[in-house]
Amino acid sequence: MDALKLINSSSLKQDVPELNIGDTVKVHVKIKEGDKERIQVFEGTIIAKKHGGVEQTFTVRRLSHGCGVERVFPVHSPNVDKVEVVRSGRVRRSKLYYLRDRVGKASKVKEKIQ
Repeated sequence: MDALKLINSSSLKQDVPELNIGDTVKVHVKIKEGDKERIQVFEGTIIAKKHGGVEQTFTVRRLSHGCGVERVFPVHSPNVDKVEVVRSGRVRRSKLYYLRDRVGKASKVKEKIQ
């Protein structure tokens, strides 16, 4: 079991910022199209975090042309180039699934004043 933990800790990314529920983030994702590779930015609110260690993931939600789009990103994936925190949100829940039912201003998360 200790050997497994050692392998897991060696393969973790070290430059991952502090990600919290309710934060608005820009996720820079590597997209492969044929033999070319480009970086696409996905900006939205973190509504969930799951697991831990190597298999840790976070779910980002945004509205695109009036339709809700959610993507799950592994924190330590080589396809995730970088994650920028745009603003911090003030929430009292660990999962913000209730935002799926909200429309317009009701789906906004208040900003945390530091």
